[in-house]
Amino acid sequence: MNRMLNEPPLRIKVHEDDNVAIVVNNQGLPAGTQFPDGLTLTEHVPQGHKVALAPIPQGAPILRYGEVIGYALRDIAPGSWIDESLVALPEAPPLATLPLATNVPPDLPPLEGYTFEGYRNADGSVGTRNLLGITTSVHCVAGVVDYVVQIIERELLPNYPNVDGVVALNHLYGCGVAINAPAAVVPIRTIHNLALNANFGGEIMVVSLGCEKLQPERLLTGTDDVQAISLDESDIVRLQDERHIGFGAMVEEILSVAKRHLERLNQRQRETCPASELIVGMQCGGSDAFSGVTANPAVGFASDLLVRCGATVMFSEVTEVRDAIHLLTPRVINEEVGRRLLEEMAWYDDYLDQGKTDRSANPSPGNKKGGLANVVEKALGSIAKSGRSAIVEVLSPGQRPTRRGLIYAATPASDFVCGTQQMASGITLQVFTTGRGTPYGLAAIPVIKMATRNALADRWHDLMDINAGTIATGEETIEQVGWRLFRLILEIASGRQQTWSDRWGIRNQLAVFNPAPVT
Repeated sequence: MNRMLNEPPLRIKVHEDDNVAIVVNNQGLPAGTQFPDGLTLTEHVPQGHKVALAPIPQGAPILRYGEVIGYALRDIAPGSWIDESLVALPEAPPLATLPLATNVPPDLPPLEGYTFEGYRNADGSVGTRNLLGITTSVHCVAGVVDYVVQIIERELLPNYPNVDGVVALNHLYGCGVAINAPAAVVPIRTIHNLALNANFGGEIMVVSLGCEKLQPERLLTGTDDVQAISLDESDIVRLQDERHIGFGAMVEEILSVAKRHLERLNQRQRETCPASELIVGMQCGGSDAFSGVTANPAVGFASDLLVRCGATVMFSEVTEVRDAIHLLTPRVINEEVGRRLLEEMAWYDDYLDQGKTDRSANPSPGNKKGGLANVVEKALGSIAKSGRSAIVEVLSPGQRPTRRGLIYAATPASDFVCGTQQMASGITLQVFTTGRGTPYGLAAIPVIKMATRNALADRWHDLMDINAGTIATGEETIEQVGWRLFRLILEIASGRQQTWSDRWGIRNQLAVFNPAPVT
């Protein structure tokens, strides 16, 4: 269905100071198109791409969201298409001079009475699913664990109707790595905390090879910022143990351990829990120029609703925050949290420098096709997911929160790496916005996918869970879509509705972030 077939030419100008707008119409607009105010296009402008609203001389700033997204590489006439080739990338905001906690948002009025049906755990956390998670200490065992998971799904799960599924926590880490390198704390902490996700109900088992560098004892050990995991030796299966005579013996032991955990998981039932028990991750991928004006602001509105309920909301993606960091540092709850935010930005700046790359590596070709000229424009749209609440805590990759409210959880921008790291940080549900489209999903976490534009929602009608494109066409407001998303979050968290990813069984592999050397 082409909603815009007979519609007049539409454009969106975000801020009164902007000298560009984006074209809304599905197929873009041809040269000669005239807007009601008299602006006439000098050339075809694709959907989502920028059109100059006024003369922009060479070297002058190009403004979107009321911010400089770049500088004109030549004179640009009104009505011209501004693609990425005309935009010079500005310098990143300097970290040393940014204001900290100078404009802390006041608390929004609390929202009371909102609940969901979740699974309460012994440690006080609440899951949105009841899953058996099988932790692995090294990638060598992944094939064996995958083999056993198929048996569990086929032969065991029918006997445990209250268990939602089984998830192999496979990864590429564990051996052939510099296990004592300072940066090794990131993947080790991540794998450790994945096992603690509330959707696994505290029923932890580990499959090890036996000779790997990341021995189970080290994986389970607590540190200053990691809760120790206490396991009985019988919950750890080491494939190299001499008692395993053949492959069948390995499989039988894993199944035996799994059965014990399935028995306990099967005793659990959903119960009514306040919305304050939710931990929701916000992410965007396959972004376009609509992301920052439709889906991400609606997500930001829903984030504020969740925070008002007392819930925990995480936003991430360092490279898609770095260039808008000057808009976030004034919002931190205090200077200590502000310094933590700057530390994570500086750490990632250094990480990119060591890899001899820079900010121009982001955005992707698809982002550019969707109208995003550079990472500055992308970042300004990305941070809209954070809403208007104060940032109360900053997490390093894979850390778990100690507070409720709006949290910045540092991760790479890569969709699957970000998803894995947010899961390690404890999210039990994720909202994922996209303009170009992605079938992305996680086995352990429901992922609600939101389309930024009507054309994607119509074309991918059985992959997108909610459409924010109606904001661009004026059919709904940001607030209306934000409320729809908030209510959908409660339904999905309660198991009363399924995401399209879950209906189709779409599961991306876990991608643990490893900045440490591989030997």
